[in-house]
Amino acid sequence: MSEFIYGKNPVREALNANKKIYKLYLTKNNQELIDLAKRKKVNYQIVTQEFLQKLVSGVHQGAVAEVDSYRYYSLEEILDTNKKYPLIVILDGLEDPHNLGAILRICDAAGVDGIIIPKHRSVGLNHTVAKVSTGAIEYVKVAVVTNITQTIKKLKDKGYWVVGSDAGEMSVDYSAVDYKIPIALIIGSEGKGISRLVLENCDYVVRIPMYGHVNSLNASVSCGILVYQILEKRKE
Repeated sequence: MSEFIYGKNPVREALNANKKIYKLYLTKNNQELIDLAKRKKVNYQIVTQEFLQKLVSGVHQGAVAEVDSYRYYSLEEILDTNKKYPLIVILDGLEDPHNLGAILRICDAAGVDGIIIPKHRSVGLNHTVAKVSTGAIEYVKVAVVTNITQTIKKLKDKGYWVVGSDAGEMSVDYSAVDYKIPIALIIGSEGKGISRLVLENCDYVVRIPMYGHVNSLNASVSCGILVYQILEKRKE
């Protein structure tokens, strides 16, 4: 199956990643992408803004590509790493494509080994996620699993410690954990957080200190804070 992606960054990264592109539509003022398409030997068609507006229903910035649907990796492929302290992010029921796109961008920047999402009640990889990720979707491994709890058990068997993000009474400050271990970091859904059964299977539950009037953070913001806290603590 194929789908359309649009926007300068997603199209640029699709070209840079040598993703299979079936059709590439560019406006004549997109000289950078025209030159890149030529270097990559990808056929393109110069079209009008009006043509692209009929093709997609978003801010396309004069660049649209028809590409293969985004690939999902297996859990084994994500676990295939030589890192001493690998880091995986598990998203428990995340439904907002903007959050997933932002988390992909964070995980690419931080060198996270992969993201795991559930098969049901979760957003998948699509053109909105691709656009928000500004191209990171091409580089971060994403696996879909049927059961998060069973996946956690598999990760523990592989030596991973599971860290959940939750502001409940049993949580500890996010700086109180020694992160120099293989970690699977769990981020909950936008409204409900981490589900009860998944939370019960966490080795650590951490909270981000909140000093203002708001008692919660956006899922992608929480992910970014915690991922970089883990990286900083590993430097010590």
